[in-house]
Amino acid sequence: MTKTSTFVALLLATFTSFSVLATDLKVGDKAPNFNLQATNGEFYQLSDYLGKQTIVLAWYPMANTRGCTFECKSLIEKGHLIREFNVSYFMASVDPLDDNKDFAKKTGADFPMLSDPSKEAAKAYDVLNIMRVASRVTFYISKEGKILKIDDDINTKTAAEDIAKHLKALNIESAQTK
Repeated sequence: MTKTSTFVALLLATFTSFSVLATDLKVGDKAPNFNLQATNGEFYQLSDYLGKQTIVLAWYPMANTRGCTFECKSLIEKGHLIREFNVSYFMASVDPLDDNKDFAKKTGADFPMLSDPSKEAAKAYDVLNIMRVASRVTFYISKEGKILKIDDDINTKTAAEDIAKHLKALNIESAQTK
């Protein structure tokens, strides 16, 4: 690998792994609605969950990359910890649907992975970074549609455990009491 290609790879890894500018949204703000197609072929929109469930929306930079694979695998292997709460959770990227379908198949994802190739939802959530991919930011959205927490300090290998810990700290009701 040349010095230039090493530098470009390092630069890309830096900008896709870390949130350059997390978001202008704040805790307490109304979460932007989204209507995105998932890897299971269905469309999901935030407004369908209002009054029913808390939403965890985990933006990730790019399908089939190392950090995103770690994060996805965590949500697969430890997803039962998240499902203990009355929540629906999604991973979302600006990747084309076919790329996310391939990623979901390779990883065995058992939850919807949302595609935002128009980048409209990513812009609304202010996660689109200078590399034109989503920064790794997870939003916790109440049943009323308000942002409860914005987490831009994601450990990809412990993502599921961390989400469950945050849900507990936010006093999200358990799945049994819904």
